Amino acid sequence: MKDTWSESINEYESFLKIERSLSQNTIKAYQNDISKLEEYISEYSPSKMPADISFDDLKNFLKWLKLENARTRARVLSGIRSFFRYMVIEGKMEENPAALIESPRLGMTIPEVLSIVEIDSIIGSIDLSKTEGQRNRAIIETLYGCGLRVTELVNLRITDLHLDEGFISVTGKGDKQRLVPISNQTIKEINYWFDDRRRMKSIVDENILFLNRRGKKLSRVMIFTIIKELTCAAGISKNVSPHTFRHSFATHMVQAGADLRAVQEMLGHESILTTEIYTHIDRLFLRETILRYHPRRDKP
Repeated sequence: MKDTWSESINEYESFLKIERSLSQNTIKAYQNDISKLEEYISEYSPSKMPADISFDDLKNFLKWLKLENARTRARVLSGIRSFFRYMVIEGKMEENPAALIESPRLGMTIPEVLSIVEIDSIIGSIDLSKTEGQRNRAIIETLYGCGLRVTELVNLRITDLHLDEGFISVTGKGDKQRLVPISNQTIKEINYWFDDRRRMKSIVDENILFLNRRGKKLSRVMIFTIIKELTCAAGISKNVSPHTFRHSFATHMVQAGADLRAVQEMLGHESILTTEIYTHIDRLFLRETILRYHPRRDKP
């Protein structure tokens, strides 16, 4: 007897969690893609179970979604492929019906990057006379100095800090841990924050490094808000998010001649292909520099 949609989705969730060690956010995104497919099938072919799905079913499903954005279409298709790849691995289907569906062509997206001057300007805009001033300074230094994702930052624990050795232990996607070097400047700002932290009246999350005024872990949304306010105060018009500091960290490392594999390790990228985007940014930087400063730039 063929598995129902509910059974297949639940087993797929366990596979993603146990076998692939994916984060809960990624698992939820994959589940949402399959739930949309189930919704379509229940409306147009209600008798079909997951193992009955064909290439034509998936083509019609993608038309039904009416996804004009190529990037969104590619992401949904990736989730669908993953589900049916799992079905084949588990012996529930002989072939992956999504394997031959052509992915939309995506232009390479170059992420927004801050210059070192702009980063210094943002840090300089922090009012250290305010209660949260030193905390915010340590946050920006840690985001940029270690190239962290925002979730990695808010979950950073005091026991993850190995400041005497010059490293921090970071828990990334899929709960995978990596060691990231930490600069003397970042260590100094964190130690200054510890002085303020010790004076807090109440601390709920003792082991969490960065806390809000109530002594609890900061939310991702709060980090976004802090950065928007600081960027505005620094007079920077770029669309800056926590991830912008991660992009800037990687770009500046590549520009300075860092080995791409080392940058990959520090960022926690599974594939070197993900890290290679920063070589493209570096080339753009070099081209802009030549066009701006080369003595023959204005020659016809």
